[in-house]
Amino acid sequence: MRFLKVLLVIVVAVTVSGCASKFKTYNGPEVTQVIVNKGARKMYLLHHGEVLESYDFALGFAPVGDKEIEGDGKTPEGDYLIDRRNPNSKFYLSIGIDYPNEQDIAEALALGEKPGGDIFIHGRPTGVKFRPDRRDWTAGCIAVTNREMRDIYAMVKNGTPIRINP
Repeated sequence: MRFLKVLLVIVVAVTVSGCASKFKTYNGPEVTQVIVNKGARKMYLLHHGEVLESYDFALGFAPVGDKEIEGDGKTPEGDYLIDRRNPNSKFYLSIGIDYPNEQDIAEALALGEKPGGDIFIHGRPTGVKFRPDRRDWTAGCIAVTNREMRDIYAMVKNGTPIRINP
């Protein structure tokens, strides 16, 4: 009987610690802006101009230039907002960027194409073999490690402005 109680305590502890590792709590200064510098592969979480955290990241498979059309492998450039989050993303947590905006849509339509969408900051893929030898591997998203994504997911709230620079 004692053995079963000890086993039950261990199972509960492992289950709780597993849940806690995916969803962190953040009680620090509010992230008021995210700055992404594509060329330098650096992302900064800011509180009124003060850098709280910085991260290296991977981009889409065609990282140079502004996203113009669906499937071009580029990450958009410009001013956007964080507008959604997906705790069950196939890329280990994700926060969405409100691309495309009206200007992005008009530019793509002028080319006779669709602008695409589903641009996120996310972690590594789940259920798929990840190839760390590929510097830029997404379809246009901004990818960080899973550990970093847990922090970003906790710190960056919906409605936070994000500026994506070339």
